[in-house]
Amino acid sequence: MDLTPPPSEGAATEAAGAAGAAGAPEAPQRLPEPRRLGPLARLAPEPMKVVLNWGRRYSLWVFNFGLACCAIEFIAASMARHDFIRLGVIPFAPGPRQADLMVVSGTVTDKMAPAVKRLYEQMPEPKYVISFGACSNCGGPYWDSYSVTKGVDQIIPVDVYVPGCPPRPEALLQGILKLQEKIARESTSERYAPARPSARALTGGLVTPPAADGDR
Repeated sequence: MDLTPPPSEGAATEAAGAAGAAGAPEAPQRLPEPRRLGPLARLAPEPMKVVLNWGRRYSLWVFNFGLACCAIEFIAASMARHDFIRLGVIPFAPGPRQADLMVVSGTVTDKMAPAVKRLYEQMPEPKYVISFGACSNCGGPYWDSYSVTKGVDQIIPVDVYVPGCPPRPEALLQGILKLQEKIARESTSERYAPARPSARALTGGLVTPPAADGDR
């Protein structure tokens, strides 16, 4: 922080007069530099980010969108042998409005795609998606069918892909761990930063005000 007192008005006038008498061009007036936050202020939100991410990663309510045989492996992963509840994942949310994580398991057809997208849009933020199985990832063995969507990521964003046909329950556990690692590194300020519209978007399509009488 600069504690040097600003020069007085008289000294500034004399300096400007001397510069003008010498014939030197006047220096452009510089705006005062904005105050910057110190390192402690920049680190202040970090503990809050850690707490929020810790709470989200270990309290994921799952909305299982089971479409084919991969849904059976999801059920197996939620049973006592594998028990992904110990990872902080609660299966079988009452509905999409109470869910944080959608697991799309099975073949997504073009007829089912609007329903997948509509239910995803009903989930509250923050929300995440795991694509479970080859059919959900890219269409699987039915990729060349006229009625199969070539991957659920064509209609909704996907956070983690779990390969396999069908994947074992251990693969789903690994995918959940990968998602939790991603949530732990997530920045809430970047995820929920409001989009700043461009100047063209703010001024485009506006009605030009009428000219004043003096301007005519």
